[in-house]
Amino acid sequence: MSEHNVDKNSQLFVGLVASLSSQAWMQMGKIKNPMSDKIERDLDAASMSIDMITMMKAKTEGNLSDEEKNFVEQTLRDLQMNFVAEKAKPEQEEKSEEEESSKKETVEKDS
Repeated sequence: MSEHNVDKNSQLFVGLVASLSSQAWMQMGKIKNPMSDKIERDLDAASMSIDMITMMKAKTEGNLSDEEKNFVEQTLRDLQMNFVAEKAKPEQEEKSEEEESSKKETVEKDS
């Protein structure tokens, strides 16, 4: 395989992991969904996205460069720590965050 293909595949792999990571951050309600422009929370979907990255890590074991491996491992650590924190949040806190977000949108629209 040529060096160009290795570089391209490395970029594509990192891009795929980054895409799944962004999806998980949105699903945990940590960043806005650009399609709806709202904070949305779906922890089951976030768990699935994290599981997909975990599966990719297992399936590519021994085939990644050190940089790729470190990127995947750091991404998983960050996602898993935040997922545990989100899962531990009381439901009432969840609702008050959603209400606060809704109030901000109303104020912004009225301005």
